[in-house]
Amino acid sequence: MQPLKNNDLKAAEWKRFLLYFTAGILLFLTLSGLSIFLLGFSESNQVMVLIHTVIGLAFVIPGAWYQIRHWKIYRRMSMTHVKLTGYFAAAAVIVACVSGLVLTFEAGFGTRISYLWDLIHIVSTFALIVSVLPHIVFIVWRVVRAPKQDPVAAIRSGMRKFAYRVSTTTLVLFALVALSVLAYRPVELNNSFSDDYSYLFGEDRPFAPSLAMTDTGGAFDARSLGGSQSCGTGGCHSEIVKEWEVSSHRWSAMDPAFRGVQDIMAEQNGPESTRYCAGCHDPVSLFSGSKNLFVDDLTTPIGFEEGVSCIVCHAITETDVQGNADYVIAQPERYMFELSEGAVSQWTSKFLIRAYPKKHVESLQHKLFKSPEFCAACHKQFIDEEINNVGWVQLQNQYDNWKNSRWNEPGDPTKTIECRECHMRLVPSTDPASGDALDYNRTEDDRMHRSHRFLGANQFIPVHLDLPGGERQVELVEEWLRGEIEIPEIADKWVDGPAVPIELHVPDRVQPGEEVSIAVTITNNKVGHDFPTGPLDIIQAWIEITVTDEEGNEIFHSGKRDEDHFIEPGTFMFKVEPVDQYGNLIDRHNLWEMVGVRYRRALFPGFSDEARYSFKCPSALTTAAEPLSERSVVTMKMPALENTRLNVKAQLLYRKIDQNMMNVLFGPDSGVTSRVTLLSEAEKQIVVGL
Repeated sequence: MQPLKNNDLKAAEWKRFLLYFTAGILLFLTLSGLSIFLLGFSESNQVMVLIHTVIGLAFVIPGAWYQIRHWKIYRRMSMTHVKLTGYFAAAAVIVACVSGLVLTFEAGFGTRISYLWDLIHIVSTFALIVSVLPHIVFIVWRVVRAPKQDPVAAIRSGMRKFAYRVSTTTLVLFALVALSVLAYRPVELNNSFSDDYSYLFGEDRPFAPSLAMTDTGGAFDARSLGGSQSCGTGGCHSEIVKEWEVSSHRWSAMDPAFRGVQDIMAEQNGPESTRYCAGCHDPVSLFSGSKNLFVDDLTTPIGFEEGVSCIVCHAITETDVQGNADYVIAQPERYMFELSEGAVSQWTSKFLIRAYPKKHVESLQHKLFKSPEFCAACHKQFIDEEINNVGWVQLQNQYDNWKNSRWNEPGDPTKTIECRECHMRLVPSTDPASGDALDYNRTEDDRMHRSHRFLGANQFIPVHLDLPGGERQVELVEEWLRGEIEIPEIADKWVDGPAVPIELHVPDRVQPGEEVSIAVTITNNKVGHDFPTGPLDIIQAWIEITVTDEEGNEIFHSGKRDEDHFIEPGTFMFKVEPVDQYGNLIDRHNLWEMVGVRYRRALFPGFSDEARYSFKCPSALTTAAEPLSERSVVTMKMPALENTRLNVKAQLLYRKIDQNMMNVLFGPDSGVTSRVTLLSEAEKQIVVGL
């Protein structure tokens, strides 16, 4: 193609369809891109993202065709400021197209867009504006200043038609945006209480006696708080969702212990009273108004089984350390199609979240999550006169335990171990949420995320509920309870070994017939709060000790369970025995009747306790021979117990729910018992004789 040599050809170029078509598209892409970048989150901007992407893809081929053709026409002309700005504009368009294609692919088929490519796309857009404006202005200015002759008049006419057609093309595309916004029908959320909702504690406290509140003071549609699986189905947070699926947060409302206690509480005190528990265990039901009179099922109002969902935690905006779910939650503004059904709708919503992530990140990622005070909202509990009709009583309190312990060094993160560092240890990750520059010992690209398994102390429910991956979760919980899981980020802040080790103290030698005293020291070595912690009226941690001779005959024992899974009386046990105002034992987790405790034993971080035992060393070995019949047992006296050894074995055992509570929940004939975990053990020998 030969360079233009006369004004007729120049005028013809201004009227060419390829020019005004590509220019109109380019103008729309530029303006819509500026809208996406500069204006706030809205339905129109989301539509802009979708149409910007589609039109951008459509622009690539005609845009490239025009660029090549334009270059061939003008390449032999001398270098001027017009030609130079044209080259800059062409380079900016190429970079914008390449970066746009990369971003489109990442948003459509990846897990997140690259912030570097996003920055390149934005910078190239501004570079295009800076180069195209003078390029056009110089050309127009030169034509305007030229004498009004016929050839120039033809060019001016071409420019006017060019401006009209470009404007028309751009306006048509923006009209398409407007029509799409008008045509969109979002899922309508019902953020209101039912007409029969009971405001037992006043309309200003609709969720009382829980301290949890919404930022509006009203109800939230359950659909806006649930649906955690969707966070993983798009491939974005699949690793985190898989961890969450078997976590205690996920099944906090499915827990049969919670539901059993809730049913008893509702029967005795009314359904409204169960709101006290729901702020932590079942917030979706609480905020949707399901903890109410005339409701058959107080839990999971829309059929999904999730307690503390992804949104519930990530939408909390304020917390207070007094506990009892003292937090404020906001209803996140959802993306288009996010709550719609269907594969196309779900793919589109995921595309929007990845392509336009600013709102998603701003509304669901907060520095507040990093603080122990965030956890304190639920991991601290009390009852007061509203609940027990008597007065204030402190219950479980992991936050203050930690705050006053050796693990908290205010202002020095190198010596402090916080909740998330233990219970949400760092794991290798390809998740978009990996990396964190705000932690003193992490970087933005460390390819790690905090595990959402929330390893704690419940090694019964995941298997009992037969959750997929439940067995693996229980294995990890038991490893966690024993202190066997390594956490490299805090390895220099604590010692190796069991979380709660035990040490046996026995005499080196005893005489036959002598009274023998032994002791077991239990130390809270690595637990960041009291051991055990949680609802200590149903949790049990105890010492089982057995003394046998060299033949395996049992001489002494304590802490054994009988065939009905009850622990024998007199066992050294960490536990709480709460009582009601009449002094009766609270043994069904009926804390709404509690006014105090008659027994409490737990270990503060770094502290030790001691279990002491005594027994008489036998002077001779007594054993039972094979019975001659079903009703006869022959007892034989063996030689004096001299020059032999006694084996002493001590174990620290733990179970989440005591057998009495299991019988309340499942019935005494069910055979269901809580899993028992060996936390630590010690073994020694005692020489008998001179």
